Amino acid sequence: MKQLDVAIVGAGFGGLCAAIKLRSSGVDSLVILERNAEVGGTWRDNIYPGCACDVPSHLYSLSFAPNAHWTRPYPQQQEIQDYILRVTDDYVLRTLIRFQTEVQAMRWLVDQQCWQIEITGQEPMLARHVVLATGPLNKPLIPDIPGVANFGGVAFHSSQWRYDVDLKGKRIAVVGTGASAIQFVPEIAPDAAHVDVFQRTPAWVVPRWDQPHGLLRRWAYRYIPGLQRLSRWRVYWFNEMVGRGFMGSKRIQDLLRALAMHHLRRQVNDPALRQALTPDFAPGCKRLLISNTWFPTLQRANVQLQTQAVAGIAPQGVVGADGVLYPCDVIVWGTGFKATEFVAPLEVYGEASSSALDPPELGALWRKQPAATRLGITVAGFPNLFLLVGPNTGLGHNSIIFMIECQVRYIVAAVQGLRESGKTALRLRPDVQQDEYAQMQHKMQGTVWASGCKSWYQNADGHIDTLWPGYTWEYWIKTRRFLITDYV
Repeated sequence: MKQLDVAIVGAGFGGLCAAIKLRSSGVDSLVILERNAEVGGTWRDNIYPGCACDVPSHLYSLSFAPNAHWTRPYPQQQEIQDYILRVTDDYVLRTLIRFQTEVQAMRWLVDQQCWQIEITGQEPMLARHVVLATGPLNKPLIPDIPGVANFGGVAFHSSQWRYDVDLKGKRIAVVGTGASAIQFVPEIAPDAAHVDVFQRTPAWVVPRWDQPHGLLRRWAYRYIPGLQRLSRWRVYWFNEMVGRGFMGSKRIQDLLRALAMHHLRRQVNDPALRQALTPDFAPGCKRLLISNTWFPTLQRANVQLQTQAVAGIAPQGVVGADGVLYPCDVIVWGTGFKATEFVAPLEVYGEASSSALDPPELGALWRKQPAATRLGITVAGFPNLFLLVGPNTGLGHNSIIFMIECQVRYIVAAVQGLRESGKTALRLRPDVQQDEYAQMQHKMQGTVWASGCKSWYQNADGHIDTLWPGYTWEYWIKTRRFLITDYV
């Protein structure tokens, strides 16, 4: 069986970026394995009404592939997907992609010093290196609530939007008030008969400065050299300044709180509703939301905010924690994703240690112990395996595309370094991994994310293994050099 140099799993932003940079570095034997029929990842899958990005467009794009076609500061889903399609075609990546190829499991073959990739309905594949670019936001979270299976209407998650279901004139229950809900609820409310929005805890919401670019500005970004890059860096450093509040700056937190409270007071006159929408935690502890339409929507005559959890689902509707039945025809789960599961449901079997008979499985390992890594990219016991947007590399204040480019640069250097060394496998030293995780968790204690609220950033044990506890420029510095001494 022929052995590839690199197999990339996933054709979203991360997988495409990795393919472009690895190929340009001299890797000839390369394939991208994509389980769907098109590229795009989360921007292909999330097509709910109002879906848009919370990071300004000039920064939410690859630095080496600027997009001269953005029409507004905060791009809509289709505009981002169109950009991804353009990048795919401009860099002639389709010849590398195997669509509708679902990877079930991967096993490290000690004798052959490579990965065996098991694919649904196909022969296994061998690859010397594997880049996992499956992303953390691809596993919808539907709460385990009593009676879910008994609901007599239609229920679906926001990331699996049912456009075949006509919501006009329907009674709708929306469970969850996160980043997706504040986008789709304002879109569906005008045509609905009634919408009950179930909110367990309120979120901090700040204004969305999103006026479409005029023709002159679009012309300038397209034809004036460096203007778009200047805008990119302006947005980047502004976000890093906001990030100071997330890293513990009380002054920036106070400014964010003042901005959010001004936005709330300006849009909500009713003191009782305003109180129900005011969080009791520091801005940023849960995801900071951006919207101009959320608060006005909650004050529509046909929309009711229910400030309680859902206790159960009955055939006729949703049962609140107050025991009251709220009748509905449709339930929309705006409950986010299983962000702390990382590689699951993909099974990744690494290299057995001298004290173990069976090789470790990565998902099971991280369910039993912290998700420790080197820079969120490599894992001890899993040679020649690289992760994109792995543990402790998510962000609460800046563009994940920036982090992906840092990670890809590190991966390219690792593959080149291994090739130049004449060795066959790159094994992360366990002591390096342990030291880094300890430093990461120590640094996390000084951030807003560890200030007391409960969020999807945390795992079941309360550890925050999802976010980078620092500024993105710090991550850029740490990933600039690949140190072969960190590896055996």
